[in-house]
Amino acid sequence: MQIAIASGKGGTGKTTIATSLAKSLVGSHKVHYLDCDVEAPNGHLFLHPDIQTQKDAIIRIPQIDTNLCTLCGRCVEVCQFHALAQTADEIVLFPELCHGCGSCTWNCPEDAITEIANPIGIIESGITPDGINFCHGVLKISEPMPTPIIRQMRKYKSLSRDSVVILDAPPGASCSVVETLRAVDYAILVTEPSPFGKHDLLQIFGILKDLKIPAGVIINRTDGHESDIEQLILEKQIPILMQIPFDKSIAAGIASGRTLVELQPEYRERFIAMFDFIESFLAVEQVC
Repeated sequence: MQIAIASGKGGTGKTTIATSLAKSLVGSHKVHYLDCDVEAPNGHLFLHPDIQTQKDAIIRIPQIDTNLCTLCGRCVEVCQFHALAQTADEIVLFPELCHGCGSCTWNCPEDAITEIANPIGIIESGITPDGINFCHGVLKISEPMPTPIIRQMRKYKSLSRDSVVILDAPPGASCSVVETLRAVDYAILVTEPSPFGKHDLLQIFGILKDLKIPAGVIINRTDGHESDIEQLILEKQIPILMQIPFDKSIAAGIASGRTLVELQPEYRERFIAMFDFIESFLAVEQVC
């Protein structure tokens, strides 16, 4: 089962939920935690993995043989990402725009294009002290495209169907979020009772509707003023899985690198019950 933890808005407590869920389930399931926020991964600060492998994340970019190139411009025509441009005497590559799709190589009539590896970051994996299989990606500074790393992370380990895979999604509603959510079984949306939380939750609702992914919501940092966001969630006919009251002691503990279930162990049973609900829901969906 693959469960994504998404938020729309940054800073809502997405990693708090993802790491606590992983810690709650590791005693009874084989758990994989994938930190897909490759621009600013922070799950390792809470799970403390022993990193055992490191691998370059690459995309393959074109290299043009000027001795073979006739400047026909076909490669420029087929590049939908505008990573190639034609001047009077050469084809110019903008590697930061290249998605590594290979269309230029495939369509070159002179076979003047080969592909070379362009490292855009690293993928590290290991295991945490309590047995969680850990993987995160780290995008190189100045690289603009996180999605290829996320795509490679999802293929990095053989994930059996009886494993629980928790994908800690990036904040926002960008391409990297869509890539993380793609093909998951369920999404847990973490929000907060604020205008920004409500606005960004609506954006994520739209993405999930397009991808046809079922979801539930956790309202974090409740303070007695969450009626507006509760009404929105009810209107969308999405279940509220949990509410976590604002608590300064929790905030202080998380700032020191401790998970919610370490700070308040009673939440462990709540996370297990939430997972059981999701598992039962998906079982019914499969039957239907």
